[in-house]
Amino acid sequence: MLTQIKNLTHKNSGNFFLIAGPCVIEGEDITLEIAKKISIICNKLQIPFIFKGSYRKANRSKLDSFTGIGDTEALSILKKVGEKFNIPTLTDIHSKEEATIVANYVDVLQIPAFLCRQTDLLVAAAKTGKVINIKKGQFLSPESMIHAVEKVTESGNNMIMLTERGNMFGYMDMIVDFRGVPIMKKFGYPVIMDITHSIQQPNQNGGITGGKPEMIETIAKAAIATGVDGIFLETHPNPRQAKSDGANMLNLNTLEELLTKLVRIRKAL
Repeated sequence: MLTQIKNLTHKNSGNFFLIAGPCVIEGEDITLEIAKKISIICNKLQIPFIFKGSYRKANRSKLDSFTGIGDTEALSILKKVGEKFNIPTLTDIHSKEEATIVANYVDVLQIPAFLCRQTDLLVAAAKTGKVINIKKGQFLSPESMIHAVEKVTESGNNMIMLTERGNMFGYMDMIVDFRGVPIMKKFGYPVIMDITHSIQQPNQNGGITGGKPEMIETIAKAAIATGVDGIFLETHPNPRQAKSDGANMLNLNTLEELLTKLVRIRKAL
């Protein structure tokens, strides 16, 4: 399936692939800065890289939370990232009407975890002919994801990736059950671990999602050891100033050190 993603380099390196970028597109300059730095690191370590960034945040805790700089502007920045650095790009879609529009700007369409059961959204995404990354809902077992897969394949598209992002087992916290990785790999599609969303602490009393970024390395190492095909993480030069999910993002300056450790684990396996 990875061979079908345009401009994805280092496919034969034997490494996991990386989906990374800011939570949301905040502006052109900072987006290009992040994309450039990740590209340089991934080329150095020979890691296949897909740049991610939400062009709009539809799922926020509070009405006044930042949702984006404008759809057309953000999508145009994503397209510019792909063209400038010759890398594939990914963003979320939230409704069937968005699928065809967004497909003109990016290479991979992502189905958010909360929407992974939305049949009309999955079917519309499938019909674009793009690669589809389906995030497993926090409320679903890994076995249940076969139904999301079948909605896409039965709509004529078998270019699918599945992403684990933790489960809600209590109030305001996430738990990762690594049994889900081998279970979903049996479906025959690449399985990704979303590192930074897995360490979220959602629905905090103040209306702003919290997180435990000190656990990023632990979850990432365990994911590689478990045999994931790719990892997903959000990163920012200054997470405290990020417009969204700053509490659980990785500082961009620490990305190379983390990826170097993960490559070593991958090689050891």
